[in-house]
Amino acid sequence: MASPVIRLVDITKVYQMGAEEVHALRGVSLSINRNEYVAIMGPSGSGKSTLMNIIGCLDTPTSGLYELNNTNVSEMNDNQLARIRNKEIGFVFQTFNLLARSNVLHNVELPLIYGGVSSADRKKRALEAIEQVGLADRAHHKPNELSGGQRQRVAIARALVTKPSILLADEPTGNLDSKTGEEIMALFDILHRQGNTIILVTHEEDIAAHAHRRVRIKDGHIETDELVKDRKVVTHPTLTSV
Repeated sequence: MASPVIRLVDITKVYQMGAEEVHALRGVSLSINRNEYVAIMGPSGSGKSTLMNIIGCLDTPTSGLYELNNTNVSEMNDNQLARIRNKEIGFVFQTFNLLARSNVLHNVELPLIYGGVSSADRKKRALEAIEQVGLADRAHHKPNELSGGQRQRVAIARALVTKPSILLADEPTGNLDSKTGEEIMALFDILHRQGNTIILVTHEEDIAAHAHRRVRIKDGHIETDELVKDRKVVTHPTLTSV
């Protein structure tokens, strides 16, 4: 059996707020296999953002084990985490995070520039990613010349360009109208069918409905972990077996 691309074992996260300790995660265990499409859900204060930050190597756990693609990232320093983020994780944020003065091609090239990829190779790979999200005719446009949906497609192309182990999308339709949001979710559906592992962080039920597995966080614990098969919901085995 193949190793999971993500393996969290008994993850805790405690923040010190003055004299008070805030327990954001309380012993979270979770495995995600390659080519899964998972929605992580929970209300404000549930711990889902903390979990997303740890999965995305933007933060480290207080205790517990986190393996990403068979590499223990739990105790890495900031420089090591930065290299892992650049190589293994494609981020898609609600606010797009594009460089306003750079065109689409340069925005998509950025992770490859940080990764030390040669100019010719990164241009080729960036153009392929731009074509993959349906924006080949917009490669030399700047963000202010694009619609909100097109800007999010640029952000998705930037996330794809390093061929990461996972795509991590944080409320990717939060700044879009409902019709454009559905178009973006249809693109994620296509990317999943092409073999990408997608982790979607959202509080919206209609957005989470695109995922094939839904993990709900409450008070720092995994409350439910469900697979959706043929519109039937069943408990995921890792909720009790990790």
